[in-house]
Amino acid sequence: MRFLDRDGNLLLDMPDDDTGGNPEVQRGELRQMLLDSLPAGTVRWGHKVSGVRALGDGRHEVSFADGGTVGTSLLVGADGAWSRVRPLLFGATPEYTGISFIETHLFDADSRHPAGAKTVGGGAMMVLEPGRGNLAHRERVGNLHTWVMLARQQDWFAGIDFTDPVAATARIVREFDGWAPELTALVTDGETAPVLRTIYALPGESHRWDRTPGVTLLGDAAHLTAPNGEGANLAMYDGAELGKAIAAYPGDIETALTEYERAMFVRTAAANAEGPDLHDMLSDDAPGNLINGFAGS
Repeated sequence: MRFLDRDGNLLLDMPDDDTGGNPEVQRGELRQMLLDSLPAGTVRWGHKVSGVRALGDGRHEVSFADGGTVGTSLLVGADGAWSRVRPLLFGATPEYTGISFIETHLFDADSRHPAGAKTVGGGAMMVLEPGRGNLAHRERVGNLHTWVMLARQQDWFAGIDFTDPVAATARIVREFDGWAPELTALVTDGETAPVLRTIYALPGESHRWDRTPGVTLLGDAAHLTAPNGEGANLAMYDGAELGKAIAAYPGDIETALTEYERAMFVRTAAANAEGPDLHDMLSDDAPGNLINGFAGS
């Protein structure tokens, strides 16, 4: 991880972990690995959930956009930020964090975008200031993945026409006037249209609920927070721990869910406390506060 200032000067260079303790994998490749591990037909595509309702005695009915329904004796909501299952357990809804990302990619950067490749380095790079930032990291075969971070209200982004990639890119880059050209080029030279990623999180301490028979949650459906580097890890861990709990209590699904949720609540709270806070990254003290934290760790 490298921290630079707006002029491209190196502020902190943290060497990559070469112990094997923090392996990474591309999301698409991981998804395919997991799908390939399942018997054919386990995943049923084209079944967008439109609603869920309780039937009593721990059973639920799931409705799909195509008009079909299915009844369940165990319902696991792994359906992300805008979960249809979550309202069965608690009423909190995601709220806008005040920060949005704009995402783009540069391909084969070592040969086609050498200045950007040199700036990002061999791993990841951050340039942070109050209210704005640029994060980029290297992916396989030399591709660069860039996120612009802006602390703006949603109506500000609504004024940008993202269906016009050239105009949208120009408007976003205006927020980084005075930054080194090798940094702004990570956006202006992007080979994919800029995509707005509006960041939502569940409010306060709403990442827990009372036990409700026959249903539970995992991943973002259970504990949506602003990105802190642990979201996908927690979701996969949730799934593994839920499977282990069900196997440990055959014929007693309620005990299994109770044990799973008890541990998951503690795990989620610890991850949220330890991970970097998105607002701290763009606070009035940025980037010094984050650099000091990493340098002292």
